[in-house]
Amino acid sequence: MKRDAFNAKNAPQPRGGYAQAVRIEDFSRVLFVSGQIPADSDDVLPTGFEAQARQVWLNVDAQLKAAGMSKADIVKVTMYLSDRHHTMANREIRAEYLGALAPAMTVIIAGIFDESWLLEVEVVAAQ
Repeated sequence: MKRDAFNAKNAPQPRGGYAQAVRIEDFSRVLFVSGQIPADSDDVLPTGFEAQARQVWLNVDAQLKAAGMSKADIVKVTMYLSDRHHTMANREIRAEYLGALAPAMTVIIAGIFDESWLLEVEVVAAQ
């Protein structure tokens, strides 16, 4: 698969860890991962934003692996945060998981289905 990131010079530049646009070509599979919640496989919900964020990325990773893919295949991320005060911690933990990968990304502050969930993350991956 060929992947190109674009950050148009005449538009706002990304503010850490993502690209404004990602083009993919010559791919054979696309995976749409539903919003992953911060509970583990036993439905245990960690306490605090940082622990919940790390659990969400573990869940994303599990879905990717189940489909024979990895985080290197992520091309789009949509993150739902329950509170804008989690923005910086979210950015740091996302960077821990994604490393140098810069997918297209949207972060939305929203009321989440379960009030105890502090975030939810969905991704699109392609190979």
